Amino acid sequence: MMVFLTALLPVLLGCDCGHDVDRPVDCSDVYKSGQTVSGIYSIYSAADIPVWVYCQIISDGKDEDKGGWTVIQRRVDGSVNFYQPWNHYKRGFGNVESEYWLGLENMYQLTRKNKYMLRVDLEDFEGRKGFALYSSFSVDCECAGYQLHVSGFTDGGAGDSLSGHNGFKFSTFDKDQDTSDTNCAKQYLGAFWYSACHNTNPNGVYLWGEDPTYYAIGVAWSSWKNYAVSMKSISMKIKRVS
Repeated sequence: MMVFLTALLPVLLGCDCGHDVDRPVDCSDVYKSGQTVSGIYSIYSAADIPVWVYCQIISDGKDEDKGGWTVIQRRVDGSVNFYQPWNHYKRGFGNVESEYWLGLENMYQLTRKNKYMLRVDLEDFEGRKGFALYSSFSVDCECAGYQLHVSGFTDGGAGDSLSGHNGFKFSTFDKDQDTSDTNCAKQYLGAFWYSACHNTNPNGVYLWGEDPTYYAIGVAWSSWKNYAVSMKSISMKIKRVS
């Protein structure tokens, strides 16, 4: 079964819907309901319309790892084109079974009421893995440019390539909100919370490992690998902080 992100949450800024215990707000609720297997689940973070997400369920290990993580971004094989316009990044796109972007509006609706932590998992083409953990993650509303707030870094071997993007608005090739004289999304063929321009480019071009031909356009995480090295996989996932 192919599960695509074609129609996600409507824009419901200011809506204060109640929390129905039978309708999980995020993967933390999925985990609390007794689910122990990672996979695709529906959540209801702001409306009666279900949003399909991939939940990574971790039931053992360190306390900070346990629980239900809601995957908000994932690249694994280059099967989805991430060079997308603003409205697609706002609403979400891709295939929940493989590569997808949950959507900026969904991220805002998730993080506006509850506190979340963020984990970024990376793997290179040699099979080496690392991660970065952030104790606080949230996204502002569209009227604020879906500004990013991220802090509280803990190193899992990958280093910190995201804190430098804290406080910046989201940019796409058709909506330039970065602080550079150029359009960072066009220059680096991606979309992200660019400054002038990036330390990481998770929504860049899916390249096979190291390719210095075009500088920094790949799925780069510069604190772990240099800008010429593109990741085999990257996933960004959030978990509600109790």
